[in-house]
Amino acid sequence: MKTLWRIVSYLREYRLRLFGAFICSSGVAGLSAVYAWLVQPVLDGIFIERNREMLLILPLAVLGVAILKASFAYGQGYLMSYVGHWLVSDIRQQLFIHIVRLPIRFHDANSSGRLMARVISDVNEMANAIPSVLKDIFQQGLTFVAMLSVVFYQNWKLATIVLVVLPFSSLVLVRVGRRIRKLSKRGQESIGKMASVLKEAFSGIKIVKAYGQEEKEAQRFSLTNQAFRTAKVKSSQTSAMTSPLLEVIGVCGVAFIIWYGGGLVIAGEMKPGEFFSFLAAMFMAYAPLRKMSGANESVQRALAGAQRVFHVLDLESEVAKDEGKKALPPMAKDLEFSGVNFKYEGSEEPALHEINLTIKVGEVVAFVGASGSGKTTLVSLVPRFYRPTEGAVKIDGEDIRLVDRSSLRRQIGIVSQETVLFDDTIRNNIAYGRLDATEEAVIEAANAAFAWEFIERLPQGLDTVVGENGLRLSGGQRQRLAIARAILRDPPILILDEATSALDSESEKLVQKALVNLVKARTTLIIAHRLSTVQHADRIVVMNRGRIEEIGTHATLLQQGGLYTRLYQTQFLFTQPEPLPTTS
Repeated sequence: MKTLWRIVSYLREYRLRLFGAFICSSGVAGLSAVYAWLVQPVLDGIFIERNREMLLILPLAVLGVAILKASFAYGQGYLMSYVGHWLVSDIRQQLFIHIVRLPIRFHDANSSGRLMARVISDVNEMANAIPSVLKDIFQQGLTFVAMLSVVFYQNWKLATIVLVVLPFSSLVLVRVGRRIRKLSKRGQESIGKMASVLKEAFSGIKIVKAYGQEEKEAQRFSLTNQAFRTAKVKSSQTSAMTSPLLEVIGVCGVAFIIWYGGGLVIAGEMKPGEFFSFLAAMFMAYAPLRKMSGANESVQRALAGAQRVFHVLDLESEVAKDEGKKALPPMAKDLEFSGVNFKYEGSEEPALHEINLTIKVGEVVAFVGASGSGKTTLVSLVPRFYRPTEGAVKIDGEDIRLVDRSSLRRQIGIVSQETVLFDDTIRNNIAYGRLDATEEAVIEAANAAFAWEFIERLPQGLDTVVGENGLRLSGGQRQRLAIARAILRDPPILILDEATSALDSESEKLVQKALVNLVKARTTLIIAHRLSTVQHADRIVVMNRGRIEEIGTHATLLQQGGLYTRLYQTQFLFTQPEPLPTTS
């Protein structure tokens, strides 16, 4: 009920249209009751009393009722569909915005396939149900009440039998509904797993084919597909029981009414017209009950989807947890890590231990070390992707947890190894960080990133669509577009995360030239595995198992003969070409 009322709360915005739909539904229900009531004058007046005036009046009355009922039904159907689809669209939009605003740790723990299933599949379950359910609740509910009124008007004693049957019907609906909701939730979880498998297989199709693992991926998909199928079959099996059970219960009541009411007619205590009007109203009351029992299945599936959607909506977003209120002015002095410790959620071992480091404005600082040494984790604290477990990250002495998050991130540009481009034009990808940028500014940024030379050769220039994650461009071209995006944003702080490690030597030269333009007059943090790319940094921070082991320039660190020297020698040895084998 809590979930149901939460869905209903979204309807407040559409209360005028809902009121209109209620009026139309009342009209449909009332005119349906008129149909049932007209059975008595038709039977008694035309067929028993043979009244010719009634023979002229009643068919016209029936036709008039049909036209009015059709008009009300159209208005009710349109208004209910409008409200239902807009409500679901609002929920889907709210869910997407909320997921985007959730902390990085949430996205670390949930695959993109699962999140896509929440936004598309779970909300679709609501979309498939809500418009029809709203219509059934209004129209069928009011029609049932109207028919009960006719039943009680004709004979209240017989009507009490109908009320005795209702609790048994309700019990069936409740028991079946719980089962369907449980199975629907299981089915939706299977869809999330299926979406993850699909995304991994399709995005990694080259690796799948190169290693000949098509059959393995088919087996992975088969497991999730079977789980979804099983849940759906069981749900269908359960819902298929509802209508027959209700029919048996209803026929038991009808059989008794025919026996008892027929006796009243034979005894002369009830007119045939009254009895058949009662019987018609009762059968017409049974129809909305059957429709509402069918709607019950949709309601339970919608509730299962809604529970999963609301579970995500109830998670605290970055905005909700944001303590910072005041805007952070552009960095003027330094960036400081003060006594920083950090532990990932669910992990027992800390990822960072007692990090103390001050980086002056305009300084280029490189972070090196083996995989898992904490380089990326440390730098990820600067844009507040994660929060320190202990200690603080400060800009010009201001704890970044206490400043407005958007004002902090406006000062940071990121160029990573895994270049992220959107399936949009080159223009919009470069201007992603500054949507108000002019074409001249975009071209200037592209020139500075050495990207304009290939952009102007494309048939559509800046209006060329790059494809999903830039698949229509080479690695070097994608990286230069990412650099152009960072140049256009013009951030005081720049983070370079292995920006050239995946490129060939020719592309790397162009990207390195672009990076020279990018780092000018900026505080730059470089994460690097290839030590040859950071030899000219102002300082190199050597990390080992979450701690800072050494700090210095390339030359001084080599003289110390510590960890940096060992890393450098290892890379140097591996980069030396081995002599070709000779034959004697």
